[in-house]
Amino acid sequence: MIVLRPRARRRFATLLSVPLFAVPLLAVPLLAVTCLLGGAEEGGALAVDELARGVYLHRGAQLPLDVPGHDDIANIGFIVGSRCVAVIDTGGSVRIGRALRAAVRRRTSLPICYVINTHVHVDHVLGNEAFKDDHPSFVGNATLAQAMVRSRPYFVKEYAQDLDAPATLEQVIGPDRLVETELTLDLGDRPLTLRAWPTAHTDCDLTVYDQKTSTLWTGDLLFIGRLPALDGSLVGWIAAVDRLAALRVRLAIPGHGPPTPHLQEALAREHGYLESLLQGVRRELAAGDSMQDAILHVGGDEKSRWLLFDEVHPRNVARAYEELQWEK
Repeated sequence: MIVLRPRARRRFATLLSVPLFAVPLLAVPLLAVTCLLGGAEEGGALAVDELARGVYLHRGAQLPLDVPGHDDIANIGFIVGSRCVAVIDTGGSVRIGRALRAAVRRRTSLPICYVINTHVHVDHVLGNEAFKDDHPSFVGNATLAQAMVRSRPYFVKEYAQDLDAPATLEQVIGPDRLVETELTLDLGDRPLTLRAWPTAHTDCDLTVYDQKTSTLWTGDLLFIGRLPALDGSLVGWIAAVDRLAALRVRLAIPGHGPPTPHLQEALAREHGYLESLLQGVRRELAAGDSMQDAILHVGGDEKSRWLLFDEVHPRNVARAYEELQWEK
């Protein structure tokens, strides 16, 4: 059972009105943070690992959004072709974006032709500004453009310190190339298949598949270790997980957590949590229980299996309750 402290109960009334990326997450033990931090290289470049030939990843840390380092919590990286480079997500600040760009430049002088955002959340998009002078095409789900329009004023207000001073709306760069369903981009002997997903983790999720190495960047459709955070549709996310599980890839890179060659196993663990959330909230609704009761009773047995559970899970329950109460 999850027991909300008095302060948490007071905060509950506004839980659903706060954007997902504004909810502080519970800090993990120092040892875990030390193991998960990607660190930096000389010259201010982000530390990156070459996971497959030409596929570079910087691992985000498991930190909350209200502490130093909060702008470096997402997995971000780039893929190098024979003609140019595609960057996949840019981090939670212009600072991180510049450090990622420096990491690209340490590996290749090829132009950066694409910056691909897997969804709208602040930890994945605020570094876009750092790549503006490279004149890439900014690419995202067809619904990302409107999501960025909705989010831009909030980002500038709440994350001004993560932009260049003075923070301006223009620094929050949205996509100029949209993916309706599927799109292939060629980096030069390096085709990337981009797939836009129906509402799941968010309403603008996108995956990137590198055909050359059979590497799949899932964005936040997949969390490993860190509790999945619901900001779209629970039913839609479960459907997306089932579709992803049918794919055969050599390596999967989640939005948060370590890369894995075992995509199906990682998805099964995430599916277990999402299904527990779904069935638990449905039971509460069938019994006529309130959202507050659902937060107290649903999913507590999952707590030991995930990082950052205590702050994220109550909001997940609230989001699920809000969605499922309209089921027929």
